[in-house]
Amino acid sequence: MTRLPDMNRRRFMQATVTTAALASLGDILAACSNSTGSSGKTVTIKYWDSAVTQGPYIDKEIKLFQQAHPDIKIQKTTQAAAQYSNLVSFAQRSTNIPDLAAIPQTPTFYEQIQKNWWLPMNKWADEKWRAKFPLLALHEGSNIFNGKLYSAPTTTLTVPFQLYINNDVFRKAGLVNSDGSVKIPRTWDDVTHAAEAITKKSSGQTYGLGFGNGSFPLLNWWLFVFIIGADCPGGPGDPDLRTGKYTFASNRNYADWIQLFKEWKTKNYIYPNSLTLSDEVARAYFERGKFGMTVGGVWNQAEWTQHQFTDYSLTTLITPNDEPENLFPTRPGGYSYAISAKAKYPDEAWAWFDWLTSPEAGKRWVQMGEDLSIYPQNNNPAYNTFKPFSQYVATAKFAVTGPDPTIRNPEVSYVSPQTVTPAMSDILTGYYTGQVSDLQGALKTFQDKSQKALDDAIKLAQQQGHKVSAADYVFADWDPSKPYITKKM
Repeated sequence: MTRLPDMNRRRFMQATVTTAALASLGDILAACSNSTGSSGKTVTIKYWDSAVTQGPYIDKEIKLFQQAHPDIKIQKTTQAAAQYSNLVSFAQRSTNIPDLAAIPQTPTFYEQIQKNWWLPMNKWADEKWRAKFPLLALHEGSNIFNGKLYSAPTTTLTVPFQLYINNDVFRKAGLVNSDGSVKIPRTWDDVTHAAEAITKKSSGQTYGLGFGNGSFPLLNWWLFVFIIGADCPGGPGDPDLRTGKYTFASNRNYADWIQLFKEWKTKNYIYPNSLTLSDEVARAYFERGKFGMTVGGVWNQAEWTQHQFTDYSLTTLITPNDEPENLFPTRPGGYSYAISAKAKYPDEAWAWFDWLTSPEAGKRWVQMGEDLSIYPQNNNPAYNTFKPFSQYVATAKFAVTGPDPTIRNPEVSYVSPQTVTPAMSDILTGYYTGQVSDLQGALKTFQDKSQKALDDAIKLAQQQGHKVSAADYVFADWDPSKPYITKKM
């Protein structure tokens, strides 16, 4: 994946260059104090991430940071996204350790802290520093553990994945409204109709849908877009917090959509080599009009803009009905980067972390179309008027604050279920290729294994002395179509 991690949920897998001008260097230097290396000489900070499409943003931040801190040099390494978690893990057991790194997706953040990968930031992150963040952006169980702060978020979440539409392909297929605007799909049937029209009107030269699954499994992204609004607030990996239970088999919408996905393939609406394409190649094929719809995230926009491809639209939470039955549940908090517990220059690494998580960097983040900032004042539409990015900003209406067990009971953060295999992505791929014939049986097995993994993790946490129970995952009063305010039990 090519997105900087800003994870606030275990299931979360996850930019455009616009004409918006950067703030003047004078403003930047005024906002961020000029400092030198604590050693009194120029030091080099090793920094790792997996942000390919967001590289230009990071490169500009490095340039600005080094102008403000002439005695600190940033040595950036962008690792392969598919191997990033493994590479960070390997680095912990070697001497090739970055001073500051984007936090990998696995193992869980708390497990990484247990392994002593990351350094607490309390030495620098005093109350004044913390006060600049919105309410609950920093909280126990998310980025604070046992009173120690280890990271901070840079973005606020909308629905993390979107359905992207190649406008030119839609126009050629006659998928336009009476005013000539592109007809944006809002339901499963709309997507089916559009895919059929594109494939037939092009005589099979262009496909309705496409994706790239060769570099790493990303079919779960499609579930975020097509399932969550269909009364499946747990998505592809979480329990339904109304009951605290996994519902992959008991909620028929999972099977209904997976069967529809297979039907699209059977009818030749999906680009035939999608399973073996890399995500990067799939983005290029979408740009060239080889297929009309794909699923991805806001990070796609940077590469397309660099290629001067801007004629596309987007939407999200596609559902069986005209309107979503529920909205995407987000959780306050999250994390982005962390300082290595073995950092050679921790003070200088903190200076770089402080810069990246600052309101000023967050404003430039929005101006460059990377994502929404964790600081609400930065999410002003005037800061970025690029139409596709504005459409992305508008998808915020499909997201609401959902329940968060770690806010109600911070000790829930000590519950770390084991990874279940075959995973949902394996089931999707297997059914798509015909290797899985009993879809309902596979979903039932996955549901049962996921529930057992959670139950076992709760029992283990209890044995370790933590006050947790299955009740921590039940929010019986939750209406997934409305914001939720977590209450103490």
